[in-house]
Amino acid sequence: MLFSLIIPVYNRPDEVDELLESLSHSTYNEIFEIVIIEDGSTLPCKDVAQKYGDRLDISYYFKENSGPGDSRNYGMTKARGDYFIIFDSDCIIPEAYLNEVEKALKQNYVDCFGGPDKALDSFSDIQKAINFAMTSFLTTGGIRGGSEKIDKFQPRSFNMGLSRKAFEASKGFGNIHPGEDPDLSIRLWNLGFETKLFPKAYVYHKRRIDWDKFSVQVNKFGKARPILNSWYPQYNKLTFFFPSVFIIGFFTSLVLLVFNFDKLLQLYFVYFLVLFLVSTYQNKSFKIGYLSLIAVWKQFYGYGTGFLESFIKIIILKQKPQETFPELFFKK
Repeated sequence: MLFSLIIPVYNRPDEVDELLESLSHSTYNEIFEIVIIEDGSTLPCKDVAQKYGDRLDISYYFKENSGPGDSRNYGMTKARGDYFIIFDSDCIIPEAYLNEVEKALKQNYVDCFGGPDKALDSFSDIQKAINFAMTSFLTTGGIRGGSEKIDKFQPRSFNMGLSRKAFEASKGFGNIHPGEDPDLSIRLWNLGFETKLFPKAYVYHKRRIDWDKFSVQVNKFGKARPILNSWYPQYNKLTFFFPSVFIIGFFTSLVLLVFNFDKLLQLYFVYFLVLFLVSTYQNKSFKIGYLSLIAVWKQFYGYGTGFLESFIKIIILKQKPQETFPELFFKK
């Protein structure tokens, strides 16, 4: 067996149902297994897994809650395959996904890969707007993806491949969350492994979150980055500061209006106008174009303020990450 699909889940049986349904339509001809790790859920998905037992090779494990990273590690220790593919439970997998991964590995093997994400037509307008904010070249999606070299890509754990050899050498994910995926990528680089982006190995990432949850999520992303920079300063980039600079610049532009200087604010107006037009065109919806402005603002504000807070406390004041931001660390 080549592929073992690793799926941690916490209180999301409906998501697992959609994910498994999509995998049941896979056109991949070889045997593959699915390993579901229930991370201490009070709404388990065991019945859902059993529903697909006659169509898919599924192993189901229940464990105490210890976070997604530790659950992925647990699943990989139980898996039988030589190569692990990690999905979030809110993903829907295209039928040719595994074929594309196998083709890419045969053409240019790598011990760790990441794939992009897209939105389905069936997604809600807010989900499509958030997808635009998270993936567009005009936002931090460009910073996360487009500005990273394809052969020096930091895979994200909603769509990540990892060889058994690389897992055993690195011991898998750490206990920081979010941030466990770039942390693993950097440790793999330091061990001599390579990572790559497989552009054709995309998934549909549903991101079942509302505006408040999205704000909290991106704020945590911002807090995690300076922590990673403190651990691995050689991989620090100026682009990581962009959301914080964006937010500072915006509020500065408002202050400058008092002095009758509006040029900076005009630049922000042009930027948001371009966002609106691009999202409207891509999604064929003025409403999604408008919602994308909200999503991008929440993304930049949440990430930017989180990054600034963490930068001051971790980089300047030298505080200990686990004590300063305990919400970012799971206890194993």
